[in-house]
Amino acid sequence: MTRRRHLPNDDDISAFRDALKAAGVRPIATNQADPGKPKRDNQAHEARRTAAVQTNAPQATGRTSDGRVEAVRPSEYLEFSVPDLPWRTFSQLKRGQMAWQAGLDLHGYTLEEARRELESFLRDSASQGLRCVLVVHGKAWGSTSDFPVLKSHTNTWLREWPNVLAFCSAIDIDGGTGAVYILLRKRGH
Repeated sequence: MTRRRHLPNDDDISAFRDALKAAGVRPIATNQADPGKPKRDNQAHEARRTAAVQTNAPQATGRTSDGRVEAVRPSEYLEFSVPDLPWRTFSQLKRGQMAWQAGLDLHGYTLEEARRELESFLRDSASQGLRCVLVVHGKAWGSTSDFPVLKSHTNTWLREWPNVLAFCSAIDIDGGTGAVYILLRKRGH
């Protein structure tokens, strides 16, 4: 015996929408990850994006290098873990089951600014004892390069950072292959 599925009529749909409105529910404005960073104005954003593309040889600072950077595709899934990280922990990170506690959006930064921001963010997160963070690097191709510059550099920089135990591309709701979850070493370990 099969049951017929009840299809809502216009009155049902209208009543449902009225109930949502009465409860204060409103449609979301965007379906992109919000790491909590305030939005920039578009002119400054475009100026920084242009500068990032034009930057060919930034100076090396901090812990991250400007050595050979492996170019990655915009939609490529990124993942890395230290050899002794438990499989279950890395699996939870990859499935988005670890709640991220802070976020950084690198959109609009030049390559050197992005490096400084990332280093500062990782230092601050580690000093606060945060375990899992989100970094949005984007997937944009540079006009003078044939690969996503910030994504490729972020992939390299995170592998060099001593407190990074693992990282992987985020699930779609948190930015997909335009963002990474980063698992940080616990304090004292």
